[in-house]
Amino acid sequence: MNSSPTSPGDKETGKGIAFGLGAYIAWGCFPLFFALFQGVPAFEILMHRILWSCLFLVGLVTLLRRWTPVREALGAPRRLGRVLGCAVLIAINWGIYIYAVETRHVLQASLGYFMTPLVNVALGMLVLRETMHRMQGAAVALAVLAIAIQLVMLGELPWISLALAFSFGTYGLLRKQVPLDGLSGLFVETLLLMPLALASLAWVGQAGQSHFLELPRNSVLLVTSGVITALPLLAFAGAARRLRLATLGFLMYLNPSIQFFIALLVFDEPLSGAQLVTFLLIWTGLVLYSWSAWQTHSRKREAVTSDT
Repeated sequence: MNSSPTSPGDKETGKGIAFGLGAYIAWGCFPLFFALFQGVPAFEILMHRILWSCLFLVGLVTLLRRWTPVREALGAPRRLGRVLGCAVLIAINWGIYIYAVETRHVLQASLGYFMTPLVNVALGMLVLRETMHRMQGAAVALAVLAIAIQLVMLGELPWISLALAFSFGTYGLLRKQVPLDGLSGLFVETLLLMPLALASLAWVGQAGQSHFLELPRNSVLLVTSGVITALPLLAFAGAARRLRLATLGFLMYLNPSIQFFIALLVFDEPLSGAQLVTFLLIWTGLVLYSWSAWQTHSRKREAVTSDT
């Protein structure tokens, strides 16, 4: 019996799925990493994450010979305004996420990243005047209902979830308008944040409140935070080059799903009835959103096939 050889396209798709799984599983496991810090405030961890990410990315950009897009970005002041906006938003997102892990609000962080695709749809309609399909509108409406239920039943807004979803959603909106790949973009963003990080760490050190070099364990973790920031991004870039957007979209749900189970099984965070209803509504919205995205992709593919 003759076995058909594997085509180069199948091999590339397999590599893409492996890269995508690696990236999203790594991001999903981030709570386990940031929970390792002992007595280091979220703000200080954030500043070190910016510093060591930037230094590590210098080596990666040099190794991969990606200085050309970086120089072009730094040489265009008009573009730097949007890149700076991206930098501020990603710093806010990182800081709130670290705070969520430190204060054991990983369920809220998980909910925020589940909400992000729905926030993207809403922002696309409000800012870019994109057309919202019926199922997408229903998905966004379910997300709004979920937040309203938490507000009524718990008496408070899930501000961590909302801040993470809107900061990352707005970051994605701005990022689309910046012609930089993921690696070069992250490097320029951290480079723009570097003066703030250095000044903040100098102030913390001057005040005698620095935790760097206080304990070898924390020092190693602070330096490592830069490495673990960049490596999943490289894996994601490898996946994005090889996979269809629809496939990437489904893999994306791995990240908040892993965080959800880590919150319940590792950190023993309580899941109230109101929170469970919220998650169920968001998950229903994501099913509608995914189905709508899949139908749109299928129609486009059929149109291309019929044209050829």
